[in-house]
Amino acid sequence: MIRKATKRVIRRLSANNYQSYNRIELSRARLLSNVAYLQKLHPDQAIIPVLKANAYGHGIAEIAGLLNDADCAFIAVDGYFEAAQIRDISKHRILVMGAIKPENVRLLDTKRCSFVIQDIAGLHAFGKLKHRVQVHMELNTGMYRLGLGPDEINAYLRVLKQYPKLRLEGIMTHLADADNPQTDAYTAKQVQLFDQTVARIVEQGFQPHYFHLAQTAGSTKAHSRYANAIRLGIGLYGINPLQPHDRHRSDLDGLKPVLTLKSTIIKTYDLQAGDRVSYNGVFSAPSAMRIGILPLGYYEGLPRELSDRGFVSVGHKQLPIRGTICMNHTIIDISQTTLGVGDEVVVINVNRADPNSIETAALLDSNLFSYSWLAHLAASLKRQIV
Repeated sequence: MIRKATKRVIRRLSANNYQSYNRIELSRARLLSNVAYLQKLHPDQAIIPVLKANAYGHGIAEIAGLLNDADCAFIAVDGYFEAAQIRDISKHRILVMGAIKPENVRLLDTKRCSFVIQDIAGLHAFGKLKHRVQVHMELNTGMYRLGLGPDEINAYLRVLKQYPKLRLEGIMTHLADADNPQTDAYTAKQVQLFDQTVARIVEQGFQPHYFHLAQTAGSTKAHSRYANAIRLGIGLYGINPLQPHDRHRSDLDGLKPVLTLKSTIIKTYDLQAGDRVSYNGVFSAPSAMRIGILPLGYYEGLPRELSDRGFVSVGHKQLPIRGTICMNHTIIDISQTTLGVGDEVVVINVNRADPNSIETAALLDSNLFSYSWLAHLAASLKRQIV
């Protein structure tokens, strides 16, 4: 038994000491600053950081640990498998928002977690546990993804009343059009329906503690009579989801990107005019030049859309990506540098002004979606807190 435990410790230490060519750096100060910034903007609302999709690609275990130093009502995830990953790491209660198969309910940790229960079948499954479960009720106010419609509310509440151990802790909805730069009309319509429905529920004797409808974008636009919590998703990681011409964008200017992705040059080539680079030769050297090879490609999460148009950087110098991004490799132009094998470059930059920052790259290319880019960063990439 002791020998097995010792081997496990050695394996963990070896993994931590393994020197990777690629690594993600996560800024503790920036992450906590983003929570504090939203809290200052909305002092009357609790903050619920969202850690689904591997914490938007940042690393769910790392982010959950960092948030132990933040004042949060909950941390939210989509699936229970994510809650299981962090329940021994986080000191915060965990809100599981995704649908759960009724047959799995008996396997869940209901002491550390609250659950968004989507339907009557879910209520029966949790109610039969015969111990206290904190329930959040989701309303469909116009997203038409999950949530109860107005005609389903009364039946849901009747079943909820059958199980005294199920406590309605919160009511939520999700805003479908909060990042619309032209109009807030649909958001206002959703907020109005949310408030009307909450009033109906409260009139029936329920006293939820939390009311949450806004995500990062919606936090600037949703004005509800009841809302007292904000689900902080992409904004937790320092990305402003609003377009430059959105009049609310400046409200979120204080957010600070948390993630830096770095890679290392593993080989260089001197090209002659006409030499073709990578698949299909979409880039051909116009003259003598020098390229470097990075051991990082679209598997690791560098979008293929950046082939022959994106950048990496060294200091203030931008280095163009040349040719097609491969599954595990990317070619960069190092002609105007002294870079060589073993030198590091920055693939994702926290400086918003740089073309290799998440926000700027997404603004320059309509095919890039910042959420998707982050969420697809490979879990195998080493993550380091700085």
